[in-house]
Amino acid sequence: MSQRYARRMPGPQRFEGPSDLHLHSVHSDGTESPAQVMAAAHRHGLRTVALTDHDTTSGWAEAAEAAASLGMTFIPGMELSARHEWRSVHVLAYLVDPDDDALRAMTDRIRSSRLDRARRMADRISRDYDLVWDDILAQTTDGATVGRPHIADALVARGLVRDRAEAFSSILSPGGDYYVALYAPDPVTAVGLVAGAGGVPIIAHPAARAGLLSMPLMERMLDAGLAGFELGHRENLASGIRSLRRLSEERDLIVTGSSDYHGLGKPNQPGEHTTDDAMVARIIEAATGSAPVYP
Repeated sequence: MSQRYARRMPGPQRFEGPSDLHLHSVHSDGTESPAQVMAAAHRHGLRTVALTDHDTTSGWAEAAEAAASLGMTFIPGMELSARHEWRSVHVLAYLVDPDDDALRAMTDRIRSSRLDRARRMADRISRDYDLVWDDILAQTTDGATVGRPHIADALVARGLVRDRAEAFSSILSPGGDYYVALYAPDPVTAVGLVAGAGGVPIIAHPAARAGLLSMPLMERMLDAGLAGFELGHRENLASGIRSLRRLSEERDLIVTGSSDYHGLGKPNQPGEHTTDDAMVARIIEAATGSAPVYP
């Protein structure tokens, strides 16, 4: 990764909204290259965008170049995996130093676990379905963080399910015989790693169907450096949004809104939720690990 992301850029710079701070490429579980993701964002009228692939920064350079060429500001980001008891917790990590040793060690460990998990799930599935490991590899690109979406795409390609949604609700269901749990740090550790790498940690889709995290856990996360919540997201439930908005106002936390765009992997479209300019400015101001790339 270029050292341009390893330190703050000198001098005042300005960004423009609307801003979407949660998009995925083929470097994790999206279906488009980073440049294609930036082009899609531009077509939808966005002017500031973040690439937040799961547990990797490998798409930053391509996305930054494409965004700048389209006149957009690029916010380097990542979606760091975490786990609390039975549930996944996703920590959006903005403007981290990608060369931070502790964060890099954790993302390496998570990606290794993803690969091992995918292999083990493929072995289990292949006992009952016409699916082999090469089918899954065919759905990935070099350097991608392999995950369940790639297995889902392989199942679709083999005609075993209609789409990713059916794959996740049936063969890849967490309650099914083929499921293997992913290693991920606890949310407090994940938040601390992002903050320690100079980044700004925001909990992604925190009011989804799994329900809100407990207040004692959120207090520990706030103590570790949690900066806010992604309240604008199609998976959030209204009751949870109300509770977290009250908390955000009481604690003066950052509130974001984003699409969670995955290309053809999800129906989400760039810009369906956006982040206010004042909140984007707070993220940029709070970060010390890296800086936006301006056009």
